[in-house]
Amino acid sequence: RGVGIIWMDETNCTGMESTLSSCRGRPWGINNCYHGEDAGVVCSGSAVSSFAPVRLVDGPGPCAGRVEVFHSGRWGTVCDDSWDFMDAKVVCQQLDCGVVISAPRRAYFGEGQGPIWLDNVHCTGTEAALSECRANTWGVHGCEHGEDAGVVCS
Repeated sequence: RGVGIIWMDETNCTGMESTLSSCRGRPWGINNCYHGEDAGVVCSGSAVSSFAPVRLVDGPGPCAGRVEVFHSGRWGTVCDDSWDFMDAKVVCQQLDCGVVISAPRRAYFGEGQGPIWLDNVHCTGTEAALSECRANTWGVHGCEHGEDAGVVCS
């Protein structure tokens, strides 16, 4: 049982909301509940928050650019060795950027800086995040930034 204010009641989500507070329900803080009715959640597998964050930089918009991942407190790039459509598909899905249009290689969006975190990425296309795909150990690569991978999503 929780303590304090009960913020949500009669919450009804479709599954398409990006946050729980975006779901339909009674107005914020209005309820006819007691803490014996507190809701909980049990998730299977990895928590989304444990996935390495991904961003696309130096592209024409938020859904196209050089792929960068956040690991060990630093942003770094992904080498284009074996980089393909399935790898790019996972990035587009992770960023909620629609479907993949292309998976440019050879630093198409310019050369990054800092560590090259991932190399020889092999995604099936069903992973929830790039960090779930098979790849070399973090930071192990035979690349230069002229081989930075990119993504163009719809």
